[in-house]
Parts: sequence; structure tokens; C-alpha cells
Amino acid sequence: MTTYPSPVRPPTPRPVRRRRVPGEALAGWGFVAPALVVVGGLTLFPAVWALVLSFRRWDGFSPQVGVGTQNYRDLFSDPSLLGAALHTVLYTAMFVPASLLLGLTLATALNRRIRFIGFYRTAVFVPFVVSAAATGILTTYLFSPQFGLVNNVLRVLHLPQQGWLEDSGQAMVVITIMSLWGQAAFTTVIYLAALQDVPHETVEAARIDGANSFQVTWRVVWPQLRPVTVFVGVYQTLQALQLFDLVYATTRGGPLEATQTIVYLIWTTAFQQLQFGYGSAIAYALFVVTLAVTVAVTVTQRRAARRTR
Repeated sequence: MTTYPSPVRPPTPRPVRRRRVPGEALAGWGFVAPALVVVGGLTLFPAVWALVLSFRRWDGFSPQVGVGTQNYRDLFSDPSLLGAALHTVLYTAMFVPASLLLGLTLATALNRRIRFIGFYRTAVFVPFVVSAAATGILTTYLFSPQFGLVNNVLRVLHLPQQGWLEDSGQAMVVITIMSLWGQAAFTTVIYLAALQDVPHETVEAARIDGANSFQVTWRVVWPQLRPVTVFVGVYQTLQALQLFDLVYATTRGGPLEATQTIVYLIWTTAFQQLQFGYGSAIAYALFVVTLAVTVAVTVTQRRAARRTR
């Protein structure tokens, strides 16, 4: 029996590590430095300065006075803050589920191969890039009790007219509707991208196995949309907690402070009443709440994903 020697493999060459030239590193930092300066000047410095002011009393002109944690203790006895928090929670409870449902509905409708689909997708996304001032003007034009288009339609139909922005029970609903008009495009785009990533073969296999449309949607499509839903839900919740521009452009917190949100209260406290210390304390309390909500939702989603594996 003849034995053949095993072939000798040539040694694997080691990758040659390129030594970094100090000049290249300096050039990279030189390109990044302007952006870092802008980010630091517009985010880090104001955040640190607001944290310092939250422990002081200052009106912007007189010398600062250290008050310790008094500003934070005043948060629990401020009726205006409690009302603004309730209005913000109410707006969030109406806006977030509606934006998710509307975005998913529009994405499903746009996830088709029909004529002029590009035009339809562009038309849905246009309100997202419209400024808050333009949205506020449109809101006033549509829902003004005196000359608004909606009340004119109700008048023609011989239906009772509504107070809308001047009614304390309807103003927040109107703001929610106009927020959906502007923000639903974001959820639509995200859901549309997620729907296009669903494997077509998996959907066809489920249909061949006898699954109906509802079963395909619930058992095949929806599980792949859950991570996207969590992301969009967290993002829209953060946007809802920071509502300011549309309130400022329409009702200015009225009527009777029915649309005063936390961020609008921060603005009035700091820049109208010149209580920069107390306004900074409210801002940091809102930051803690939003951070806690984000962490809680993220941890819950990760635990649920581990259980399903």
C-alpha cells in the first residue's frame, strides 16, 4: 500500500498593519472639529447651563441666587405644572395610537403597484416638511369658529357649529388632528419601508398553506413589524411630550390654559415670567420622564424579543 505525503500548505500571510500617520489623524479631527463645536455649543453647553440654573433663582438681569433643590420641590405644588402635565398626557394618549394606526393604514394602501404611486407617496409626505407656522395658519383657517372652513360646511349642512379652537373641550382634539396631518407621514414612511422588507416568499407560502388575508397579516407580517412599531411608538411619544410649536402658532395655551403643554409652560415660565431657574427645573424633570419612558419601553421590548426566540 503506497502512502502519499500530505500536501504542505503555505503559511498564511499575516495582515500588514498600516501605521497611522499623525498627520492623517489631525486632518480627520480637523474635518470633524467644526461639527463638534456646533453640536457642543447648541446641545452640551445649554444642557449643562440649564442644569446649573435649575439649582438657582435668576431672572436674567439680577445676580443669581443659589436655592438648592427648592425649584425641584416647587414642582410638586405647582397647579399650572399639574394641568400642563395632564394636557400633555391627554395629547400623547390621543396622538401616538392614532399616528401608528393611521401610518400603518396609509403604508398598507401605498404598498401596491398602481399608477401614479410615486405621486401618492410624495403627497402623503409633503405635510411632514411643512413648517409649524404654516400648519398653524392652516389650522386657524379650517377651525376658526367665525370664518373657518369646517364651520362653513356645517352651516351649509344645517348642522350645529362648534367652537373648535375657542372651546376648551375641543381645542386639544383639533391640535391632535392637525398634528396627525403633519406627523403621520413619518410613520407612513417607516411602515412602508418595513412592509417592503417583508419577504414575499414567506407571504406566498402562507397563502399556499391556506391562510387568509387576516391570518397572513397577523401571523406573518405583524411579527416583523413589531420592532418598527416600538421604534415609531417611542419616537412619536417623545415628539408628543415636546409639543410646543403648534400650540404657540394657534392657541398660545388657551382657551383657559386647556392646551398648555409642559414645553409651552417651560417657555412661558422662562422667557415671559423670567424664572429661568424654575423653568430649567421643569425642563430637567421632563427630561427624566422621557428618559424613563424610553428605557422602560426598550427593556420591555428586548425581554419580549428574548421570550419569542
